Amino acid sequence: MNFIEWLREPWPWYVAGPLIGLTVPTLLIIGNKSFGISSSLRHVCAACVPAKIPFFAYDWKKESWNLFFVAGIFLGGIISAAWLNNPNNIIIDPRLQQELGSYGIHDLSGLVPSELFNWPALLTLKGFIMMVVGGFMVGFGTRYAGGCTSGHAIMGLSTLQWPSLVATICFMIGGFIMANLILPFILSL
Repeated sequence: MNFIEWLREPWPWYVAGPLIGLTVPTLLIIGNKSFGISSSLRHVCAACVPAKIPFFAYDWKKESWNLFFVAGIFLGGIISAAWLNNPNNIIIDPRLQQELGSYGIHDLSGLVPSELFNWPALLTLKGFIMMVVGGFMVGFGTRYAGGCTSGHAIMGLSTLQWPSLVATICFMIGGFIMANLILPFILSL
């Protein structure tokens, strides 16, 4: 197996997890920086919105490293999608396949079901709820919780912050409720 083929394979948790975890001490060592993605939207708005909104009135240039970090994630996603994607189908438990099939979702060849996430589906009630309302709720929740899952669960927990523990527990509870109660209802619409 050559290097490119090895990169295309799914990485096990015991490799990917520590690599993600090592970003925390690396950022702290190279400049006492906090890991988080959702704050980059605030930095972009502070740079681009000329209004005197107090929430955006700060020196965003001190946090410009975060914008480069997010740009690197975006560029890495493009590179991996174009040249490093795994040609094999994603392995999904047969019970989940059967449950999704009962909701009319049969094409599980990509990262997301194509029956749910496509441009025509956006114009349906189900698509609007899942893409627009869901996106708004994620953005609102991120702002309300003072950060996203990566910021709280990776950076906050590793630096022993109590609010991050509470936020991470709430993220998990919300995820379980969404996956087991709300999502089946939405998918049955």
